[in-house]
Amino acid sequence: MRKIKDIRPLKFEDGYLFVINQLKLPKELQWVKLSNIEDYEKAIKDMVVRGAPLIGIVGAYGFYQGIKDKLPSQEVYNRLKNTRPTAVNLFWALDRMLSFYEKYKEEKDIVEKLLKEAQRIEIEDYHANKMIGGYGEVLLPKKANVLTHCNTGALATSGWGTALGVIRSAWENDKDITVFVDETRPYLQGSRLTAWELLQEGIPHYIITDSSSGFLMSKKKIDAIVVGADRITANGDTANKIGTYTLSVLAKHHNIPFYVAAPTSTFDLTIEKGEDIPIEERSQDEVKNCHCCPVAPEHSKALNYSFDITPAENITAIITEKGIIENPKKEKILKFFGRK
Repeated sequence: MRKIKDIRPLKFEDGYLFVINQLKLPKELQWVKLSNIEDYEKAIKDMVVRGAPLIGIVGAYGFYQGIKDKLPSQEVYNRLKNTRPTAVNLFWALDRMLSFYEKYKEEKDIVEKLLKEAQRIEIEDYHANKMIGGYGEVLLPKKANVLTHCNTGALATSGWGTALGVIRSAWENDKDITVFVDETRPYLQGSRLTAWELLQEGIPHYIITDSSSGFLMSKKKIDAIVVGADRITANGDTANKIGTYTLSVLAKHHNIPFYVAAPTSTFDLTIEKGEDIPIEERSQDEVKNCHCCPVAPEHSKALNYSFDITPAENITAIITEKGIIENPKKEKILKFFGRK
C-alpha cells in the first residue's frame, strides 16, 4: 500500500479554530484564526472555507463560539444558517448543535459540552470519508483515468475527502490512477485546490479546462467520473458545483459511469426533487474577474449560479459511508434510510 499524507484543513488550538485560507492556495498556505461569530460568518460566506462537509463542521464550531461569547442560541443559529443556502450539511450540523444545546443548556459545563460535540462532528466526518473511500475505490478498475469536478478532497471535509477520497483510497491501494481535474470556473477549485492536494500525494493528474471534458470522453480518455454533492433529495437528484449536470449528460451519452460520493448527512429527505433545492447565486464579479484580474468588459452582465442539479437517472451510483446506492431512485433511497 502507498503512504498517504494526512491533510487537515482545520485545527482547534488554544480555545480557537484555525482554518486554511483556501482563497490563498496554491500560492500560499495561510492559517486563519476564527475568534468570533463574525469571523465564522465571513469565512463561510467568502469561501475561505468551502465544501459541504467542511462548511457543516465549521458551522458547528461557530455555534460553540457564539454560545461561548454569550450570544442567544437562536441568533447564533440563524446567523450561521444564513451564510450559504445550498449545502445541507451546514443546516444538519447546526440543527444537531442547537438540539444538543437545548438538551444540556442548564448544565454549568454547556460550553465545554458544545465544543466536544463539534469535535465529534469533525471526527465522525473523517471516519465517514474513509468509509466512502473504501466503498468507492472498489468501483474503480485497477488502471483508470478518473475525471473529477471542483474540490471534494481533504480541503472540502475534515480530511481525506469524499469524491477525491475515493481516488485517494484507490491510490493508497496501489491502483494505477490518473486524475483529470476540471479547473471549475469561476473559483477554480479544481485547478487551485484539487491539483494542490494531488500534488501533495504524488497522484498523477492533468488540469483541464471545463469545456474539454466532452472531447476527452469522446476520445475514450475517461474511464469514470466521481463528483461530490452539496444536497441529495429523496428521489436521488443531486445539487453540486455548477458544471456537474453537464458532465452527467456527457457521461450518459458516452456510457461512462458517473458516481456521486457524499456522506449521509448530505441527503435531505424533506425535499422531494432537485428543482426544489435553493440554488445560490453569487456575485457576477466572480465571473468577470479571475483573482482580481478583469477577464470581461466592465459593463457586461454575468450570471453566476454556484450549483446545478443532476437528475438521478444520470447517476450510476451514490457512494456513502453506509454503502452504495446503485441507480438511485426514491424507493431505494427511502429503504436505504430505513423508511417506507
